[in-house]
Amino acid sequence: MAIGMALALVTGANRGIGLALVELLRQRELDVIGVCRQSSPELARLGAEVLDAVDVTDERGIERVVRAVGGREIQLLVNNAGIMRFPETLDQIDPVSIRLQFEVNALAPLRITAALRGRLARGSKVGLVTSRMGSIDDNGSGGAYGYRMSKAALNMAGKSLAVDLKPAGVAVAILHPGMVRTRMTGSHGQLEPLDAARGLLARLDELTLETTGGFWHANGQRLPW
Repeated sequence: MAIGMALALVTGANRGIGLALVELLRQRELDVIGVCRQSSPELARLGAEVLDAVDVTDERGIERVVRAVGGREIQLLVNNAGIMRFPETLDQIDPVSIRLQFEVNALAPLRITAALRGRLARGSKVGLVTSRMGSIDDNGSGGAYGYRMSKAALNMAGKSLAVDLKPAGVAVAILHPGMVRTRMTGSHGQLEPLDAARGLLARLDELTLETTGGFWHANGQRLPW
């Protein structure tokens, strides 16, 4: 069943996958809040409610998000904002970089979801945009310590959120978009952002309380933990 939303909120909305998600949600004639550090002309033209200058790792930024939502009910929350720092080999461990990736990629989505919990009603859905690089079973190349560790932590947070929010009727999906050509990936990849976003929304359309807490590729493949 397709998502019939009163309000959707997307973080990291100014470019890449986040921008594509906002575009597709607006095509569904949904009210959308696009949260970002710095807006873009592309986001501004979509007719979404833009909330910029938000640092998702900062308490004041999260409070601004809560105030922007106000008393409205969020039917879809997509925690998409993320960062990746390379290279990170065993010979190049940067604790500052690793901590920042944890703050943005793992802790911020958890904090935002918790802060907006009171705006998630029965039937609402939460999407966490993660990466299969956070899969322990799927790690065959090593390295990328901060990114892999932070995404593995996000996956665990998503699983716990699925358990904790299920009694309230809120379902959670942990989603890998595929290798997408964005600035984060240096424009390398097999997918354009719109194609990845279509897959992510398809998985959210399918999401139910019976399938909450699953880890999926945007193409529908169930991924190993």
